[in-house]
Amino acid sequence: MGNKKKVSIIAETSTPASMKTKAYEKELRRLHVELVKLQRWVVAKGLKVCIVFEGRDGAGKGGTIKAITERVSPRVFRVVALPAPTEREKSQLYLQRYIRHLPAAGEIVIFDRSWYNRAGVERVMGFCTEEQVEKFLDGTPLVERSMVESGIILLKYWLEVTPKEQERRLRDRIDDGRKIWKLSPMDIKSFNLWDEYTQARDAMFAATDTAWAPWFVARSEDKKRVRLNIISHLLSRIPYKDLPMEPVKLPKRKIGKIKPVDYPFRFIPELF
Repeated sequence: MGNKKKVSIIAETSTPASMKTKAYEKELRRLHVELVKLQRWVVAKGLKVCIVFEGRDGAGKGGTIKAITERVSPRVFRVVALPAPTEREKSQLYLQRYIRHLPAAGEIVIFDRSWYNRAGVERVMGFCTEEQVEKFLDGTPLVERSMVESGIILLKYWLEVTPKEQERRLRDRIDDGRKIWKLSPMDIKSFNLWDEYTQARDAMFAATDTAWAPWFVARSEDKKRVRLNIISHLLSRIPYKDLPMEPVKLPKRKIGKIKPVDYPFRFIPELF
């Protein structure tokens, strides 16, 4: 895979000890409040935000997205995780099925993998030709410039994980019945293609890391830290203010005018 320019290798450095759960939950709660403020600002100002998450299998994309969205409205924060393309979609312009999911005013769209599948999974697994990849890498910066010029705030995150930690997470999926669904046949096929994915990543960065749509890399050895770091970063990249709110007060409720009925409700067994 030929790079258009030299790309520096992402160096592996020692990571700090795993973050304590109590400290993590305290900081996450604070950041969730800020995300709610951001949500209100995006809706009020009609902003259009697009956030792309990419990374190797097991890098922590899904958990990070869940941490971002668990306390906000799914009508504002919309997650897009597209399945494999249909035969009809394969015949379309490659970016066509992604473009229709781009945000309208007042929306934040999060792509759990995106159009960059062509530069990563599709390239490494041989689902497209090298010519198709080169055309994609040539054209994507122009498409993303058009997106930004149309008013979309575009943030692209790459979650970087080491081979050792990736293997630990994949083995954990095998051993944990709650996580086995996360392990796809594609994960197994990709497991022994680390170097090929590294080459694909570097070529992708070389071609698409632009001034108007740069790549931001987050080390994801510690899932708690990477979630907090990414939320903090995206909040810093989207200027917002805490809009004033009218004080909320529950009205006095009127209860007791209707007499209880002796209806045989089907209560579920109380096992706990």
